[in-house]
Amino acid sequence: MSLSMYQASTPVFVTMLNNLAAILEKAEAFAKERKIEEGVLLNWRFAPDMFALTRQVQLATDFAKGATARLAGGEVPKYADDETTFAGLKQRLAKTVTFVESFKPADIDGSENRDITLTAGGRELRFKGQAYLLHFALPNFYFHVTTAYGLLRACGVGIGKMDYIGAI
Repeated sequence: MSLSMYQASTPVFVTMLNNLAAILEKAEAFAKERKIEEGVLLNWRFAPDMFALTRQVQLATDFAKGATARLAGGEVPKYADDETTFAGLKQRLAKTVTFVESFKPADIDGSENRDITLTAGGRELRFKGQAYLLHFALPNFYFHVTTAYGLLRACGVGIGKMDYIGAI
């Protein structure tokens, strides 16, 4: 049996977004226990030219909702990118999970050859659906989820690999 476009996208996004929400929950508790202002963790970055934790989470949700909508031939919802708290980021994750879960297999399956065009970094990018998912959307999604995880781990939040990959 082959892996469908739906199976390669929607459940993956939902699982990882829920795992990220649980990681943020632990980070929020970590900050409260140690009397660290949330902004310290939310604005943490590995390098001056890299996005901070808040933006990493925002971009992870952007790739999940964008990929799902594009593969289904729908409109990508726009978010304000104005989250400044763990609670706000968790709400964004929940909203994204709800959006992604609103798609059924029939909406996404068969999108392997769908023409997908988007603008990134001032350039127009053109893909077929399968190449877009496997070589652009998923790698970018995982990059931002992994970076968010790494930032919090580097700050001392008690998370590990099982928090990242979730229950198997």
